[in-house]
Amino acid sequence: MNSNEVPKQVSFEDKEVLALLEAALYVAGRPLDLRTLGSVVKIRSKKRIQALVRSLVAEYLKHDSALELMELDDGRFVLQLKPQYVSSVKRLVMRPLLSSGPLKTLAYIAYRQPVAQAHVVAVRGSQAYIHIHDLRGLGLLTTENLGKTKLLRTTEVFADYFNLSRDLRLMKHQLKALFDATNKVDDNQEDKRKTSPI
Repeated sequence: MNSNEVPKQVSFEDKEVLALLEAALYVAGRPLDLRTLGSVVKIRSKKRIQALVRSLVAEYLKHDSALELMELDDGRFVLQLKPQYVSSVKRLVMRPLLSSGPLKTLAYIAYRQPVAQAHVVAVRGSQAYIHIHDLRGLGLLTTENLGKTKLLRTTEVFADYFNLSRDLRLMKHQLKALFDATNKVDDNQEDKRKTSPI
């Protein structure tokens, strides 16, 4: 903005709408699309909602805060903790949604989807039946009958919860990048243990 421009005044009504949008993004804890945000503030125009949320994004960029409001590639918005603060506060999280076993099963399904349940069980073991049942109960998986087995896929709830794209191809690229980064960290920690004098 140049020095001759006067900042646009935000009306009282817009301030209330912005506060509601911010509250919705905070409470959801996952990316929200324009339609969902519009339903919260009773505005149908996606362009208007997008403009309002983008103005919120601009406000977050102005302030040095631990939170960030981001617009994702698919047009959804998410309010989240900046990555540099996660390691310092993650111990305060009450309890993870999933323990290690179901999380590994879910990761395998997400990366290989659509995948036959029989194949998942062959790779992950018989405990995968319990994992799949629990993951369906959480709304993270869907099943479709495929002969004597079932075909497994992740849901939009899964994509939203883990902040991944809903586009399957892009989601698989994001998962591969996460797996590669995790393996790199694990390899570095293993190298440090091998070279440690203790």
